[in-house]
Amino acid sequence: MSGAARGQGTNRPLRPVTGAWREGDPAGDRRFADLGPLDLEAGGSLPAVRLAYETWGRLTPERDNAVLVCHALTADSHVVGAAGPGHPTAGWWSELVGPGLAIDTDRWFVVAPNVLGGCQGSTGPSSTAPDGRPWGSRFPYLTIRDQVAAEIALADALGIGTWAVVVGGSMGGMRAVEHAVTHPERVQRLLAVATTARATADQIAWCAPQLAAVRTDPGWNGGDYYDAVPGQGPHRGLGLARMIAHTTYRSAEELDARFGRSAQPGEQPMGGGGRFAVESYLEHHADKLVRRFDAGSYVVLTEAMNSHDVGRGRGGTAAALAHVTARTRVVAVDTDRLYPVSLSQEIADGVPGAELDVVTSPYGHDGFLIESGAIAKVVEELLGS
Repeated sequence: MSGAARGQGTNRPLRPVTGAWREGDPAGDRRFADLGPLDLEAGGSLPAVRLAYETWGRLTPERDNAVLVCHALTADSHVVGAAGPGHPTAGWWSELVGPGLAIDTDRWFVVAPNVLGGCQGSTGPSSTAPDGRPWGSRFPYLTIRDQVAAEIALADALGIGTWAVVVGGSMGGMRAVEHAVTHPERVQRLLAVATTARATADQIAWCAPQLAAVRTDPGWNGGDYYDAVPGQGPHRGLGLARMIAHTTYRSAEELDARFGRSAQPGEQPMGGGGRFAVESYLEHHADKLVRRFDAGSYVVLTEAMNSHDVGRGRGGTAAALAHVTARTRVVAVDTDRLYPVSLSQEIADGVPGAELDVVTSPYGHDGFLIESGAIAKVVEELLGS
C-alpha cells in the first residue's frame, strides 16, 4: 500500500492491494466497539465482532435523542468531516448532518457505524482473524440481518435502547428497514431512502457481473491476496465492478446529456484506440474506488445485499412490513433505475401510516446523495413529528 511505489511512466501510485483501513493506520475520528461473538443467519459464526463507528452531538441523560445513520455499499462511518489521516474521503452526507442542519447535532446524537463486513475499521475480510492473518477467503457469508444484529449489539454497548430515528439510503436503507421490521420497539422513526424491502432479480442480475469481475481477476487469488505487493491485487476486477455499478447509479438521460458521444479530449475512439468521454468518466470512478476500498468487502457486501428480503421467514414482504410501528417516510428518486419508485411504493404501502416522497432529479440513484435539499426537507418534517 506504500505511496512510494509508482507505475512506469506515470506519477500515479500503483493501485494498492486493498484500500481497507488496517490495524496501525490512523484512527481518524473512528471509535471502536468490541461486541463479542455473533451467530450468523446462514450458518456459522464470527468469534469476535468489532464495529468502527463515529458520533456527533451528545446523548441526553434520558438517552432519547439517538439517530442511527446507515451507509451505502462503498461508504463508511465518515458521514461528516474532512478527508485526512484515516479518512480517504470527506463526509458523504455533510450537507444533512451537523449543527443547524436537517439532522441537527446540537439536538441529536448521531451514530454511524461502518457496516459489518466493511473495510473501514469493522470486522470484514481484510481484518485480522483470531489466528493473526487476514480473514480473506475464510470470511463467512453475511446477510443484512446479520449486519443489523451487529448494529443492535453496538446500540446495547452504547446504552441506546431506542433509536429516535433510523435513516439509510440504498444498502443503508435495506438495513434501516430491517431494523424497523426486526425490532419495531427500538425504532421510533424510519427514513428509508432510494431502497427496497427485498432485492429483486434485476438487482441481483446487475450484481452478478460485478461479482464475476472481481472473482475472475487473477489478483483475487480466491480472496487471499492481502500479502501481495502493490499493483498485484484484484484492482482490475474491483474497478470493472465499480464501472458496472456506477452505470446503474446514474440515469441514462444524465449520462447522455453530460457526455453524449464526445471523445475524451485528445483521444480518438473511432478507430484510433481512444475512449469516449463517458468511458473515461467510468474509469476515473473505478480508479478512485480501488484506492479506498477492498475487493473482499465488495464481494461480501454485494452478496449481503442479494440476501435482503424482509419477508423471508415472516410470511412475505407485506406481512413483515406490517410489523413496523415507526413513523415512516420513504423517499424515492424519480429517475432511479436501480431502485425504482415502485419499490419505495411497496414499502410505503406496507408500513402502516407511511408516506412516500418522490424526489425529481436527473441524477438517477445517486440523487439520494446529491439532492440534499429535497432530502433535508423530508428529514426535518419527520424529526419534527
